[in-house]
Amino acid sequence: MTSTTHHPNTETLISAWERMTQSPDAIESNAKATDHPDLLECLFVIERSEEGRWLFRNAGDRLGTLLGRELSSHDCLDFWTGHDRVMVKSLMDSVRESRKPGILQATGETLTGTQVNIELTLAPLPTPRPQKAQSRLLGLYQVVEPHLVLKGRPVWRHRITALYPPRIDRQPAGLRLVASND
Repeated sequence: MTSTTHHPNTETLISAWERMTQSPDAIESNAKATDHPDLLECLFVIERSEEGRWLFRNAGDRLGTLLGRELSSHDCLDFWTGHDRVMVKSLMDSVRESRKPGILQATGETLTGTQVNIELTLAPLPTPRPQKAQSRLLGLYQVVEPHLVLKGRPVWRHRITALYPPRIDRQPAGLRLVASND
């Protein structure tokens, strides 16, 4: 994805996504879902509605606890405000259109002011029928510090600290011949 180091669960999710989509970057792995229980509890699926909202369809139990609410049919963008919301929506759109994963890093804050670093990974869900625009994204909401820092309080505000959009595949420059009849 990038030369930047990301959380191991982020790397695991991207590796699994590459294998699911039969990406040329995929690396063989014997990893099983049971090897990463903390990853599974923070996975979610969001779907783009006709109105352009990104609604949660499925979410791991720990994610609902971390965010302090039932997430079913909740708009994922509601956790972001101002310019951050615009950047998250742009990341979702670029993941959707490029059909490649993107990552953002953020600071999450509780009502008491406790802050934690968060890494959010978004990847398009493979579909049996190719669609012009991907409508479902697989996500991972990963708290980088141990959850004990939060003392059971939910994260209610998010601020973006870094954005890693999908990698663009560039075609190598080709040789162009020009003929002149002068």
